[in-house]
Amino acid sequence: MNLKDKVVIVTGATSGIGEACALVFGKEGAKIVITGRSQVKIDNTLNMLQKEGIISLGILADAGREEDNRKIAEETISHFGKIDILINNAGISMRALFEDLDMEVFRKVMDTNFYGSVYATKYCLPEILKNKGSIVAVSSINGFRGTPARTAYTASKYAMNGFFEALRTEVMKRDVHVLVASPGFTSSNIRNNALTADGKTQGESPREENKMMSAEEVAKAILKATLKRKRDIVLTGQGKLAVFLNKWMPGIMDNLVYKTMAKEKDSPFK
Repeated sequence: MNLKDKVVIVTGATSGIGEACALVFGKEGAKIVITGRSQVKIDNTLNMLQKEGIISLGILADAGREEDNRKIAEETISHFGKIDILINNAGISMRALFEDLDMEVFRKVMDTNFYGSVYATKYCLPEILKNKGSIVAVSSINGFRGTPARTAYTASKYAMNGFFEALRTEVMKRDVHVLVASPGFTSSNIRNNALTADGKTQGESPREENKMMSAEEVAKAILKATLKRKRDIVLTGQGKLAVFLNKWMPGIMDNLVYKTMAKEKDSPFK
């Protein structure tokens, strides 16, 4: 696939993996549409893209609102005339034991991560079908293996994996490509912005961010997989090992995962 003049939508693209995807896809010649919930952050990312000579458009939108996703598709078509690739990246995390978790936090995570991907895909799909394009879901290792104190996040990623697997099978005979990308722990602000039991942001990552895969590395892997129209990718050696062990030794993984997460800074298990 040649990305020259392809129109790529990246949801949640004002930081982290989303912003990195906007940059690497734009450097390949694509026209980029970014979305986010903060106009200030959208403007900052647009400024960065435009300094790189990337033609781009920013749309203020909340991934968890259906009407905002309809707007994303409509404004993209109005501005660029088409949609070729949708990267469903918008997402939030959480960190709290389920017994302590406010159910509104659970709903917010599901609305953003799962329903946000469903809504965006629904309204972009007609154009992608017409252009035989690509749909990318930025999922997680949590879509294969649940982690304690992240029940809502895990549920949203399992739901994403199932939805896109079913959709892929629906459209595979129509030359539409569906990629599910599952990064392992990636250095980004998702843990800083993770919601606590009462919905407040965590503020500080409990993990060593400097030892993780960078957002740029993840974005380059997603670009490569999109160009090759791969079915799915699992990133980081730790992530691949977790998927493998969880498939063949789930009981052992229960204990390994518990011990790993209990060692986190300010773990709710302590």
